[in-house]
Amino acid sequence: MTTNKNGAYAGKVAFITGGANGIGRATAIAFARLGARVVVADVFEDGNHETVRLIEAEGGQALAVRCDVTRAEEVKVALEKTVEVFGRLDFAFNNAGIEPKKPAPTADYDEEEWDRIFDINLRGVFVCMKHEIPLILKQGGGAIVNTSSGAGVIGIKGSPAYTAAKHGVIGLTKAAALDYAAQNIRINAVCPGYIETPMMERFTGGTPEGRAKVIAEEPVGRMGKPEEIAAAVLWLCSDGAAFMIGHAMVVDGGQTIQ
Repeated sequence: MTTNKNGAYAGKVAFITGGANGIGRATAIAFARLGARVVVADVFEDGNHETVRLIEAEGGQALAVRCDVTRAEEVKVALEKTVEVFGRLDFAFNNAGIEPKKPAPTADYDEEEWDRIFDINLRGVFVCMKHEIPLILKQGGGAIVNTSSGAGVIGIKGSPAYTAAKHGVIGLTKAAALDYAAQNIRINAVCPGYIETPMMERFTGGTPEGRAKVIAEEPVGRMGKPEEIAAAVLWLCSDGAAFMIGHAMVVDGGQTIQ
């Protein structure tokens, strides 16, 4: 598939955190295929550049920027570079996130691990929106999608920090959506289930047994594909979702409704 220069997002610019692999990479490529110019922001610079290479190989335009979402100055600089190179910002996908190192019950949970997960998975979303929103307002509006999780709508045993942070992303999304709905910025969240990504590979231990355990929790009998989450994100940014405000869209193969 090649980039459609006259696609639905032609002339638009999308900023994507966590774009070095997995869901972020798939979404960056999907935006580019529909004509958007894409900024890939991540701490993993090799992965950043590979995502850009894949986009450019299909005729798209993309820029790789190093960005640690826990550092406000890096976020600010990355977004300034976005506007310097592409002239505007229309869409943001705040997707950067990490998984817990190991499960532990709440009373035994390590405080430093708690802070690490909250710093990236929740505070990072806030910091990005804080600096993205003024730029999107300059274009008269746009859309932001934040990555929560199936863990944002149910409890996960042994994972209090991740569960709380991902619930927090949904709350933050709803509050911000109300702040800016009247100014034509639509802010929503996407809640992926188990998706075939490097993060999931780490989570399962990369073993057939680990994969089988995860798949057994999915009513559809498989893990999701990054492209399936990308499709949801692109729809949330589209005119078709013009009346969607502050929604947490669960895309999880039925995992959380059991």
